[in-house]
Amino acid sequence: MRRRSKREPNNTESTGKIGHELPVNQPRPLVPTYPEDSPTQRSAPLPPPLPVAPKQDVKPDLRQSGGREQRHGSRPQRQAPAAPRYSDEAANSGRLEMETQPDMPSLPPAENEAAGRTVQDPKGFVVLTIGLPGSGKTTWFKRRGVTPLSSDLLRTILFDDITEQRYQGLVFSTLRSLLRARLIARMPWNYVDATNLSPHERRQWIKMAASFGYEVQAVFFDVPLEVCLERNSKRDRPVSDDVMQKMAERLKPPAFDEGFSKITVVRVKSTV
Repeated sequence: MRRRSKREPNNTESTGKIGHELPVNQPRPLVPTYPEDSPTQRSAPLPPPLPVAPKQDVKPDLRQSGGREQRHGSRPQRQAPAAPRYSDEAANSGRLEMETQPDMPSLPPAENEAAGRTVQDPKGFVVLTIGLPGSGKTTWFKRRGVTPLSSDLLRTILFDDITEQRYQGLVFSTLRSLLRARLIARMPWNYVDATNLSPHERRQWIKMAASFGYEVQAVFFDVPLEVCLERNSKRDRPVSDDVMQKMAERLKPPAFDEGFSKITVVRVKSTV
């Protein structure tokens, strides 16, 4: 018998299986060689450094700094301008509009009305009414042919009583769900017919609209309490005078710093 030669185990991957012995008749694998100084490996010469301009001593302009030179390393302090309330704006300036009841019906402005804006156009608008019962909110919508999301309508649907005030949380949570559905559907104009007396009550509407990329506008019915009480007394289901008085104490006019992009003030026509 012919003895097999003792060979060291193959530790290379030439055969595809580590540990297998190479066959006797298999040629050795080719090993490529790379020249050390090939033209492709030569690095390109670095460009000469750019000349550095000499530093110049610049003296501060004392006329623009109020006559005082700023210290080195200190930053000038700027005071942020106070956000104006609607009373600080000029009437009919674009952000503030004044209306008188009764007024002629007017259509909502076009979506691309805001010419010259530097910010991105909003996806749509949410209009909040602010005012006491009997201030003319429902009439304002009827004259424009608008069907708003109404808290009074929800009270009638849910409780068969427009004056029901015991379930305010349920009413307004349902109202917010309806508005959210309209914003998801990308409806351009959305009107909310509610009293919205305080900034706390208006904050959730503004926050929701901003989260969807919508601007919020306010329609403030600046109507005296006496006029609202008189109109309310002529309704089929009036709100009690005690409730009206408490609501009047909570009523706060809207302000631009709440997040409103436009405020429309509606007042009654003077009889004088």
